Amino acid sequence: MALFTFGLLSVGLAAAQVDYSQYVNPLIGSEGPFPGLAFGGGDIFVGAALPFGVAKVGIDTYEDNVTFSTLNGGFTPFGRVTAISMMHESGTGGAPKYGIVPQMPLTTLEGVNVLDNTTYWQRRVGNDTAQVGYFATQLESGVTVHLGAGKHSGIMQYDFPADTEKHVLVDLSHYLPSETGGSGCQVYVGGAINVQPGGKVYTGYTTVGGGWSESAPMTTYVCGEFEEAPDQAITFSGRLTDPVQRYHTWSNGPVPQASFGNSSEVSGPLNDRVGALFTWSNTSLLTIKSRVGISMISVDKACDFKNKEIGSWNLSATVDGAVQEWNAEVFSKIQVPTDSHQNRTNLVLLYSSLYFMHLMPSDRTGENPLWSNDEPSWDDFYTFWDIFRCTTSLYHLIQPERYISMIRAVIDIWKYEGFTPDGRSGNYNGLVQGGSNADNVFADAFVKNLPGVNWTEAYQAMLTNAEVVPYNTFSYTDFTASVKEGRGALYDWIPLGYVSSDRSTRAVSRSVEYALNDFSLSQLARSIAPNDTQKYLRRSAQWQNIWAHNITHKNFTGFLSPRLASGEFNLTDYNPALCGECEWSSISYEATPFEYSFTIPHDMQTLIQFMGGAADFERRLDYIFLPNTSEQDLGANGAGITTLMNIGQVLTFSAYSSLVLISHSNEPDFATPYEYNYLNKQWKSVRQSRSLANTYFHDDPYGVPGNSDAGALNSWLIWQMLGLYPVVTQPVYLIESPWFDDINMTINGNATLRITATGLDNADSYYVQSVRVNEQLWDRNWLEHDDIMVNGGTIAFELGSQPKMWETGEVPPSPGHLVL
Repeated sequence: MALFTFGLLSVGLAAAQVDYSQYVNPLIGSEGPFPGLAFGGGDIFVGAALPFGVAKVGIDTYEDNVTFSTLNGGFTPFGRVTAISMMHESGTGGAPKYGIVPQMPLTTLEGVNVLDNTTYWQRRVGNDTAQVGYFATQLESGVTVHLGAGKHSGIMQYDFPADTEKHVLVDLSHYLPSETGGSGCQVYVGGAINVQPGGKVYTGYTTVGGGWSESAPMTTYVCGEFEEAPDQAITFSGRLTDPVQRYHTWSNGPVPQASFGNSSEVSGPLNDRVGALFTWSNTSLLTIKSRVGISMISVDKACDFKNKEIGSWNLSATVDGAVQEWNAEVFSKIQVPTDSHQNRTNLVLLYSSLYFMHLMPSDRTGENPLWSNDEPSWDDFYTFWDIFRCTTSLYHLIQPERYISMIRAVIDIWKYEGFTPDGRSGNYNGLVQGGSNADNVFADAFVKNLPGVNWTEAYQAMLTNAEVVPYNTFSYTDFTASVKEGRGALYDWIPLGYVSSDRSTRAVSRSVEYALNDFSLSQLARSIAPNDTQKYLRRSAQWQNIWAHNITHKNFTGFLSPRLASGEFNLTDYNPALCGECEWSSISYEATPFEYSFTIPHDMQTLIQFMGGAADFERRLDYIFLPNTSEQDLGANGAGITTLMNIGQVLTFSAYSSLVLISHSNEPDFATPYEYNYLNKQWKSVRQSRSLANTYFHDDPYGVPGNSDAGALNSWLIWQMLGLYPVVTQPVYLIESPWFDDINMTINGNATLRITATGLDNADSYYVQSVRVNEQLWDRNWLEHDDIMVNGGTIAFELGSQPKMWETGEVPPSPGHLVL
């Protein structure tokens, strides 16, 4: 069957002269290396959403092949549809989260148990249609589903075939399951539903906890409405049979049949499942439309969102409004030529990447159920570990007001919950993969003079992270220390000066991350608490305490290495190119110690010295890009990655379960290709990073090398295309090579940065020959924030097909330089 067309995008865009949404492919990352499976792909949300929207309206699916199940964004290429729901994450690994507040169109009730979605789930026929603000699919029953979204609301249109029954099922106990089980499963706690007289409107709530963030239960209120009154609307309830801990279930029992009531149901003390079934008997009525609002505060607010955000029953109007908002608020911030001479694939990669990095986090300002004040509220930071490296620095430039709002919200979380989050979802801090990386975000924004933030409060929050050992919640993820918030291994870091490998998990990676976290404190301390500066600057050098200068591997000497609490290095059978499963209980998380040995952005000067000087550092950098250098078992889904360097993600089998999705490296390697700049050999940074981008990013369902991680991978590609790369926690950008000959960016609210390039005549013409910044010939391969990012300006590249060492000035700075 051909793609469904709905004729929704032929609109006049008042906010942008060009409809950049036409260059967005919302299916990039929807598939992994196994055709037809999301496993190993981007784990993206596919559906209708606004920038940073709370509602992300899309389908929930179930994979028949449980071994390769990946449901994190709800969408899978060929999974069976179990519902259309209002809330999803995007690009995330680990256990699924959300998939709540659902509807499901049905053409028959024969054989259907409303408490068992396996009795009514549906395969899809033909191809899904995914566009900015719009999604459509056809179920095997013949029902065509069309979806649009507001910020806290959605509109659903179900086109039923003639001569079939017409039902819409609402099961408020529905959520995305973890098909392989485990401690990260979500938990339905209870709910209520009330059908108003006439049956057109239903209200209620659902309370669900758990999932990736291991969160406390979160209550979401719902207000749904149908355009046409149903002929019958009846509520139902039934016992919960999901085998979840600490909540009532009907143990070992089969899924029971529902008990149907009248107009309302409440879960009660046994957390019964609740829902409603709506039926239309009019044979001439073939289209059922529904508007749904959600709120974390009340049913009244949910109804208000529904009515204000979805102002009519015209789905086209909602979609057109979404397209306009995406163009005005996101796509038009980076404008490049779109004439027929341009490489369309590059246009698609740019604007699709902008789209994916604006799906999360979720702006819940005015929707904080935990405490009340006038501060902004944001959720679904999933996670700072992913986005601090190069995503938040892009928000700083092109979304400054929203970025201020995010940072103020994180400070507010610290005020009321005691710690800043590293990850947060479902109004709950968790999980911490390494350090307290909100510290890095604060420092990056501070040194770039982001206004509107109480930096004294930010520094106090950072002090908590740096000095207070968080309470151990004894998560199944890691029993040894808190993974909810803060720095769980401070009990090592403060007295020992490193994280020990015998008392702590992820000892190597956490030592590296804690060092950068402490450098972040020193950056704020210079202005806010000068007496603290040297303390945290010295602590930022403690990565050196796990540097074994005498260990040699592959003819390279000196590596980050495991060190016992006694002070002795544990080097027996140690291989820095291996990290076991690279998971929570491993020596390092999502990258090998070999890779983490490159991740000291605040003191590259000392790192180069420790690796034997510039020549040996260059030789080691060259090595990690060579084929067949990876020694880590990448498993069955390695996607052809054979190099040590890996900005993407791969899969590995676990000894503790049949299969575990992990990121073998990815984010820790984001900056590594650009480190040739520190040797004044920028041409090598360009060559290596361009090769990675061309190899792993495509306009294709398998178009990103693993989880997009809330847009982290996508923002890496955007920086690559701009010809710049930010050095996190510093007001510094490394100069690389742009992909377009003319880039106009709106930065800092209303300033313009123009990046131009001459010589982009063929695919190999990307080596920098010269650079001018604000019309002045530039001799450094880096620039500072104040040079260009405050009032705007120009960067003019001359490119060619031959490498050239054009830079003669100083190498990028190492503001944390200190040798212990």
